[in-house]
Amino acid sequence: MGAAMNTVYNNYLTAYTPSLTRYDTHKKSELRKVYNSIVKLNKESPWYLPTTSKDTQRYAIDIKENARGLHNTIAHLGGLEDSGLLNKKSAFSSDENVAKASFIGSQIPEDVTPGFQLEVQSLASPQENLGLFLPDARVSLPPDTYSFDIAVNDMNYEFQFSISDGETNRDVQERLVRLINNSDIGIQASVTESDGRSSLRLTSEATGIPKGKTSQFQVSDDHTSKKPGTVAYFGLDYTSREPSNAVFLVNGESREASSNHFTMGKLFDVQLTGTSPEGEPVQIGLKTDIESLTDNVTHLIGGYNDFVKAASSYLETQAKSRKLVRELSGIANHYNSSLEPMGLSMQQDGTLEIDRDQLQRTASQAPNIAETFGYLKDFYHALLKKSDQVALDPMEYVEKKIVAYKNPGHNFINPYATSAYSGMMFNGYC
Repeated sequence: MGAAMNTVYNNYLTAYTPSLTRYDTHKKSELRKVYNSIVKLNKESPWYLPTTSKDTQRYAIDIKENARGLHNTIAHLGGLEDSGLLNKKSAFSSDENVAKASFIGSQIPEDVTPGFQLEVQSLASPQENLGLFLPDARVSLPPDTYSFDIAVNDMNYEFQFSISDGETNRDVQERLVRLINNSDIGIQASVTESDGRSSLRLTSEATGIPKGKTSQFQVSDDHTSKKPGTVAYFGLDYTSREPSNAVFLVNGESREASSNHFTMGKLFDVQLTGTSPEGEPVQIGLKTDIESLTDNVTHLIGGYNDFVKAASSYLETQAKSRKLVRELSGIANHYNSSLEPMGLSMQQDGTLEIDRDQLQRTASQAPNIAETFGYLKDFYHALLKKSDQVALDPMEYVEKKIVAYKNPGHNFINPYATSAYSGMMFNGYC
């Protein structure tokens, strides 16, 4: 049962949450607040038939995840606290073809301007095993049940499969690709062709050299449970490219990292994208306050627009998605007259368009940014409230058949009704 549930959660996270952030972790008090909100929400809500349509369930999860994404965008900009709102610093890189950077630190003293020079000598790379190139002819191995082992991340995984009479090398290679990729063990398999022959390629998802090891994974059938022989026949144990660490200089000091994505001094999140010419380092630092403000507003509007577009994509298939689009557009329209002088204009589809030049002029001419952009803060708070409400109860925007209304004041607490009806799981981040 435990393994089955892990598979379900892994599929959910892979499909809907490809990148979790630090805002997806919560304190006990925050989780208790979510639980109490669910209890209050369901205490007086009517009973309705469970949704069995896969499309409807996918829609409910999709708008829930888009609401969570908007919440995280606002949180990243410091919007969970008034003191941090619009004050989030932005980082810059003088050459994003070599490295991209974002600021992840807290507020810093005005007389301190953190930054550093970065010279990238080589990127971190994964391990690659390239098998023998075989003709598309009958497999030379006798029909039987075979197996081999892949050791990765201190775990050993056995793969069993059968070879039938008449199968070709290409047939078996393609079956092994599906078998390995569906196992989700951190190894990607593919078939490579050359001169009419095909080879099985195995590539680690992780990069760099693991601590205390020399490889990311190993393939063998020396101690496997079924018949051995496929590792040597297909050449699965040949490492065509060893894993390597990223090598770079920070202010002239040599460093290494097993990944191309790392943090520097708890202030910068760095993503290496290429190598730099020798002696020509990239400058990483902080943008000016006006540039940072412009980036903050741009990210906020981008998060809002993504949410509106996601809801609008279901207008033809989910009748109540129109209600969500109308509510989101209503929030923007309420503040439209106040946001227009800042360079934000309402579009016919409910999205907002931003004029960065006008926004920067408004910010540079403002005697007090907090007062000038006060309405923008109100807009932040309204979007945050709406995103939390949608994430908590996406079924509000799903067509459903009411079975019975509860007797007001004389009912039982049913905290997980929303989850059960929608086929969703309230997991770690709720």
